[in-house]
Amino acid sequence: MMTVDAVFEVKGSVAHSTAYAAGPWDPSMQHGGAPSALVAWVVENIPTAAPMQVARMTIDLLRPVPIAPLEIRSEVVREGKKIQLCGVSLLAGGKECVRASALKIRAAEYPDLNGVTEAPVSIPSPAESSPIDEIVRRSSGFISGLEVKNAVGNFGLLSAGGPAACWFRAIRPIVHGEANTPLMRAAMTSDFCNGVSSVLDQGWTFLNGDLSINFVRMPVGEWIALDAETWIDERGVGIAAGKLADERGYFGRAIQSLVVEKR
Repeated sequence: MMTVDAVFEVKGSVAHSTAYAAGPWDPSMQHGGAPSALVAWVVENIPTAAPMQVARMTIDLLRPVPIAPLEIRSEVVREGKKIQLCGVSLLAGGKECVRASALKIRAAEYPDLNGVTEAPVSIPSPAESSPIDEIVRRSSGFISGLEVKNAVGNFGLLSAGGPAACWFRAIRPIVHGEANTPLMRAAMTSDFCNGVSSVLDQGWTFLNGDLSINFVRMPVGEWIALDAETWIDERGVGIAAGKLADERGYFGRAIQSLVVEKR
């Protein structure tokens, strides 16, 4: 019986996974958005020598992440006044499942730069977009904790939809007792690049072996958009990439490396 209405319950250096972490491929394995958001939470809790913002976060999914207790390990690889490079690992049963690195850059104030590179959103707003099918929302524990709206295309169709854009809003905490932060919301959204922009039908799998996200700023508000596309080579190697936006404008990009196989 579910006792915690969150994806993880963290006790000390161990994150206890709940069924709300489960992905659509295997109910005993986590959706990539779950450990990605957990890594973001760990990264934000590593103190810096000066005010800093996460500029890049790369997450390598070394093996499937089980619905099981995850040992959290973190370290500061490089500490400086202008940058911090930190590393995070998640281990299940003593085996490393996830290895991540995050680059933080000092956050200063330069009023003259205000709005220089801010790009307006080019897709319909959340209010103008349509909710995905409720069957899709109930397809896995992790997706059930999200409100998702189709802005362009139709996420979750059985047939391949190709390039598409969706708005995501988290309605369940990632870590029990903790608020979902902008970085955590961006991390969980970014892992949907391959699902949102699938170009293959149900006869194929297209799991991502990694996720890398670059930020010019942190998102604002609850809704985050992912405007994504997928490229696949005949050798079974692919990439899924997308632009990240909030209702103010675009703030980052995400990319995944895909392992494409016949079912």
